[in-house]
Amino acid sequence: MLRNKQLKETSNNLEESKRITEVIVLGMQEKKAKDIVSLDLRNISSSVSDFFVVCHADSSTQVKAIADSVEDEMYKAFGEEPWHKEGFQNSEWILLDFVSVVVHIFRTEKREHYGFEDLWGDAEVATYQSA
Repeated sequence: MLRNKQLKETSNNLEESKRITEVIVLGMQEKKAKDIVSLDLRNISSSVSDFFVVCHADSSTQVKAIADSVEDEMYKAFGEEPWHKEGFQNSEWILLDFVSVVVHIFRTEKREHYGFEDLWGDAEVATYQSA
């Protein structure tokens, strides 16, 4: 009985993480984020969350606008604010931590420089259209 309950909770958590990812992507698309991808980290033992959602923009102003849009969409959909956020001072790389899903919004040059997706090469990658 306990095993069935654990499986159900895992399934519910996965569905919630997927829904959070969808809302985050919507927030990114609203501000014309580029190259939006999600990395499914659930099968990577050292991962800190279920998913990373990553995008970039050409200016610090747009990076901040994307982050603000993601926060707004998450609040509208779930009444949730990020558990942690950083990078708003210079808006070169903003991180929004929603626990099961972590958002990374880069300036184009920073994303290219760090090769962020390569660090998680074992993750399953899904790509999304920019709006």
